[in-house]
Amino acid sequence: MKPHEAKGLWLGALGVTIFALTLPMTRLAVGTPEAPQMSGVFIALGRAVVAAVLSAFFLLATRAPLPRREDWLPLAITSAGVVFGFPLLTSVAMRYVEAVHASVIVGVLPLATAAVGAWLHRQRPSAGFWACAAAGSALVIGFAVLRSGRAGLSIQPADALLLGAMACAAVGYGWGARLSQRMRAEHVICWALVIALPLTAPVALVTRPETSLQATAWWGFAYVAVFSMWLGFFAWYRGLALGGTVRVSQVQLIQPFLGMLFAVPLLGETLDALTLGFAVAVIAVVFIGKKMPVRALT
Repeated sequence: MKPHEAKGLWLGALGVTIFALTLPMTRLAVGTPEAPQMSGVFIALGRAVVAAVLSAFFLLATRAPLPRREDWLPLAITSAGVVFGFPLLTSVAMRYVEAVHASVIVGVLPLATAAVGAWLHRQRPSAGFWACAAAGSALVIGFAVLRSGRAGLSIQPADALLLGAMACAAVGYGWGARLSQRMRAEHVICWALVIALPLTAPVALVTRPETSLQATAWWGFAYVAVFSMWLGFFAWYRGLALGGTVRVSQVQLIQPFLGMLFAVPLLGETLDALTLGFAVAVIAVVFIGKKMPVRALT
């Protein structure tokens, strides 16, 4: 493995670690049906507003050039995926499912991101790479089946929102990584947030909380605004650009289990031997998969 690819994997792992806290923190902010806190719409678009303001200052401080004409459409697609689609769908869904359950659904994201990346970057992953990706996804699905205690997946209405969120994230990650090859990775997410501000700000203002909320809800909101929506992408997009979207995307296979680990102290959810066993298996698949060749199409 080349040095820049190894650096990309480490940066990708840092981004995934930051993102792994997103669902538990969103759960804190949105509350439960019995004890609701913020609305999902406010969490999704309010966090984008906070991150956009930070982005504007960052772009000015770093004297970022305006995106080129051909970059605006990819930026809009990136924004649709990671500023609107993923945050909105997950924030609405998280009131109705536990973070452990939602973290399992995240297991489909690496394969989706790899598929988008392979198409956008004209790469041809080896059969061994796809086998590892499929094996990792199968492990996550198998874990969901065992956790459900039934013969099949325990499907909830919110699962459809979560699966839609994964599709949005895969598209946003793929296009953002493509832009990061010719723009600073930090500038990609910043511009994606700033161009969304005319839409996110009015909706966030209308849906803002008008009653007192628990302090934990505001802490959860602060995390997803500053880290999940902004700083995490600094590492993630740089990692995708250096290591390749197809390869680095497989680091996301550990995200469901990191999310579960974080949910234990934050939300009081339980972590058992079954979860730990599957976590070890998935990490092993990631380790093997990163050694498989990924070739560029000629």
